[in-house]
Amino acid sequence: MKKHHKFSIIKSTSNSTSSPSADSSASRAANFITNRDQSSESLTRLGWRSFFAQQVAGENITELKFAKVMACHRNQFELETSTNTLTLPITNQMADITIGDWLVLNDDNSFRQRLERLSLFSRKAPGSKVQTQLIAANVDTVFIVSSLNKDFNLSRIERYLALANEAEVTPVFVLTKADLCDDTQVYIKQILGIAPLAMVETVNALARESVQPLYAYCALGQTVAVMGSSGVGKSTLINSLIGAQAQLTSNIREDDSKGRHTTTGRTLHQLNSGGLLLDTPGMRELQLADCEQGVADTFEEIISLARQCRFADCHHQSEPGCAVQTALTNGELEYRRLASYQKLLREQALNTASLAQKRAKDRNLTKFHRSIQDGARRLKGK
Repeated sequence: MKKHHKFSIIKSTSNSTSSPSADSSASRAANFITNRDQSSESLTRLGWRSFFAQQVAGENITELKFAKVMACHRNQFELETSTNTLTLPITNQMADITIGDWLVLNDDNSFRQRLERLSLFSRKAPGSKVQTQLIAANVDTVFIVSSLNKDFNLSRIERYLALANEAEVTPVFVLTKADLCDDTQVYIKQILGIAPLAMVETVNALARESVQPLYAYCALGQTVAVMGSSGVGKSTLINSLIGAQAQLTSNIREDDSKGRHTTTGRTLHQLNSGGLLLDTPGMRELQLADCEQGVADTFEEIISLARQCRFADCHHQSEPGCAVQTALTNGELEYRRLASYQKLLREQALNTASLAQKRAKDRNLTKFHRSIQDGARRLKGK
């Protein structure tokens, strides 16, 4: 599958068929960065690797600093370099920067550029806004968290899985509140029914020994995002993993088994295991956009069945020779699964089209403003 690097403002300097000199330049850059004091083990712990080093090959590296975005606030970013922590005021040219991004800074700590990403999580902005909201960049693994109670919802889990598949990030399903569940296998089988090759971990987030298996995904230089709807125990899980009360927590409500939403910001936490753990606020609204491949990867068996339909434009309703309807009748495909696929497919198509229209409108508006400015300059020059 082709890697998608969305919203990049600079491109890697290496081509797909690089010359020996380009390879040598990239190698020198990587070696220099590795050996230099500012980017030894400290940068490696933050997730620095050759993919990023190659993008600055040919630059005068002695004049540059490399920093990772560790937290996003309303007016500033918190950055971590190999030697210190600093803040960077957010300006208009940083609109497409998100947590997890690698930035290149000038010697005076001013912003220079953002490096191309290994991965990117994004969604349609909540509410009526027609725009994309960036969630996190350069994530290696995502913990999709759900609780083992009445809040467990396969269709919601499929939504998060589509997001992970679009970003090409490894999903791990973490089922919390195992101490309150009589039969965890019932839930595990449901997960494996929609993702047969998935890793599934059941934990009691309040017990540190119960979350120990999760450290295997948080090795040196690895970034793990924790995602899930509000109240599934993400904050408690993170507190157990980092061994501190980093996130406020609240008790679940007995009437509906749901916890209260506690996390309000996005922060990367450094773990003793060497990895980074990213907490994200519980997403009450997770609208998909620009996620066609992610949806297709999440529902591979339906895509495979659709290819067997008699008509290429089959809507899988009452058309003759519909392989999808045959699978439903035979019990090979669940009606819930098909409904979930169709809902996400329509949603992402509608949101993607709306975003495309807005982007086109914004481009035309920018061209219009430039033409006015050019005209004003010409008149001034006369």
